[in-house]
Amino acid sequence: MPIDVLLGLQWGDEGKGKVVDTFTPHYDVVARFQGGPNAGHTIVFNGKKYVLHLIPSGIFHEDTVCLVGNGVVIDPITLKREIETLEATGEQIRGKLRISQRAHLILPTHKLLDAASEQAKGDQKIGSTLRGIGPTYMDKTGRNGLRVGDLLSDEFEDRYKALVTKHKKMLDQFYQFEYDLSEIEPQFLEAVEFLKGLQLINSESFINQELKAGKKILAEGAQGTLLDIEFGSYPFVTSSNTTTSGACVGLGVPPSSIGRVFGIFKAYCTRVGSGPFPTELNDEVGEEIRKAGSEFGATTGRPRRTGWIDLPLLKYAVQLNGVTDLIMTKADVLSIKDEIMVCTAYKTDEGLTQDIPFEQENAVPVYEPHKGWGVDVTEVRSKENLPQELKDYIKYLEGYLEVPITFVSVGPDREQIMEMHALEV
Repeated sequence: MPIDVLLGLQWGDEGKGKVVDTFTPHYDVVARFQGGPNAGHTIVFNGKKYVLHLIPSGIFHEDTVCLVGNGVVIDPITLKREIETLEATGEQIRGKLRISQRAHLILPTHKLLDAASEQAKGDQKIGSTLRGIGPTYMDKTGRNGLRVGDLLSDEFEDRYKALVTKHKKMLDQFYQFEYDLSEIEPQFLEAVEFLKGLQLINSESFINQELKAGKKILAEGAQGTLLDIEFGSYPFVTSSNTTTSGACVGLGVPPSSIGRVFGIFKAYCTRVGSGPFPTELNDEVGEEIRKAGSEFGATTGRPRRTGWIDLPLLKYAVQLNGVTDLIMTKADVLSIKDEIMVCTAYKTDEGLTQDIPFEQENAVPVYEPHKGWGVDVTEVRSKENLPQELKDYIKYLEGYLEVPITFVSVGPDREQIMEMHALEV
């Protein structure tokens, strides 16, 4: 069986956690392949809300194994807190959870470096979540990092101290950053001991054995395509590959093993932090959408920037990922508008284009108006009962993007998603 991939097509926050949770009963393994605790996947069921940062979103299903792959960077403190919080609600976590020994560790000093670097940028801040993600990936590519497997070595303490010493020199010499490591280091060392008690595995061997055995596997992405380190709005991006190709290097599987690619997008656009956003609405309409969609970061709590849907960027993301099936979320939010605007092209110094300009800041969106549906759709459970205006909107998007919209979500609960086209997963 091939590995199916599920990822975001915008700047993150598209609703990946909910959809993974909905799909999980059809899969034997759900595996996170990149990112870290800067992710915030929200799942709502039985009247309860859960926010996951490191644990794959399939964890609430008894018969599914959840893997944190080698491409993820792990904060032991966050992981420990997340497991303990879920177990306090009665969920069984540890027996279903596997951690790759090749995943890199976020140290307390990585977080300090993140804060120091962002402070030094002043007005040029990139909007980091300050979780230590970037510095950890820098140590990974610089071949200085510590991995989960290092926890099992007798030399771990020496390796840890050597890396912390390097970080201290950077904090003191480059940033003159004030900090007190003694306040956060004990919590980290306690969490490290906790992490050693989990199932730490050779994940690439595990995942390939599961593939050979015919198991069904879903790879879960974090953030979104437009934050990809290679193809996103650089430098206002994350530090990992958020695209389908990231699933291969983040899990240790060949490209030939990839099956369906589910791309998730909102019926409009949001973004957290700095960076270009051609269709951003800095007006009453943008504030209306923010309030109606509860657009505040699940991890940071920061208000999200809001805007109309951007089809050139969405088509770009579809092409980069080889998307086979689209999933549209938050269709219910646009019920507040009688007219919806859709960006179909950009005006640039070179003329009208549907290509993504290298300098997106200078792109002026060209809009087409579409009639809104103006009615509450949160109780709709079948495509036949959707208002005709919403059906027309979906059909228009499918024509532009040249990929079917297989599922549409009309609310945060796992029950508020409906199949638009027959699909076997």
